[in-house]
Amino acid sequence: MRVSVVVPVYNEEKTVATVLEQLSKAPLDLEVVVVDDASTDRTWEILQELRQQEPYSKYRYVRHERNQGKGVGLRTGFGLVTGELVTIQDADMEYDPQDLPALVRKWEEGTAQGKEKVAVYGYRDLGAQKFTTRWGNRFLTATTNILFGSHIHDMETCYKLMPREIAQALPMEGRRFEIEPEITACILQAGYTILEVPISYAPRKEKKLSPWKDGWPALAMLLNRRFSKPFQFTAPKKEPVAQHTS
Repeated sequence: MRVSVVVPVYNEEKTVATVLEQLSKAPLDLEVVVVDDASTDRTWEILQELRQQEPYSKYRYVRHERNQGKGVGLRTGFGLVTGELVTIQDADMEYDPQDLPALVRKWEEGTAQGKEKVAVYGYRDLGAQKFTTRWGNRFLTATTNILFGSHIHDMETCYKLMPREIAQALPMEGRRFEIEPEITACILQAGYTILEVPISYAPRKEKKLSPWKDGWPALAMLLNRRFSKPFQFTAPKKEPVAQHTS
């Protein structure tokens, strides 16, 4: 089973090479799509150097001409993937690609139990986050559960694993970090069950996300998705496996 990983990147010259190296060591059949959102540091130069080397030459690299935000980067990446499952990998080394197989196994368990619509989230221990960031995440997750009747632990997690069909059908109107609640709200409105597995997490000190600047748009996105026309998606029916008789 091929898993597509979209890596949105903006000014990550210190970590992007290490993240791609870690992805190359994940024990999965991965398709990696890197979307550089018009970085102004050496990020794109580093990516051009990596693409001349193995195994990074097999990855796909795209660059926006102007900075548009993580949401737009994900929309670009989701439009290019071909794997059966899709997830996201931030380029700041907060998440460990060695956790990805656990998400895939959880998805396989869910589908084996007869669930037709399954997504899997990796939930973090947020104890190491700054106080405002930690409680902002908890507040937004609790709000998500209240508004959409879910029971998830970490709505803002980067590791959201879902079938390609739903990933490419998402409206993805959010441009910055409000894309996280938008993805979650749409998945839930489409009738998907979100399963969870614990993952490792090492928050960095220099965060691009601001609890005050990005928290309110995230809350507004949740409310808009809940009280406007709900997202609707019908998964394509899988063709039955042909039975051969001798």
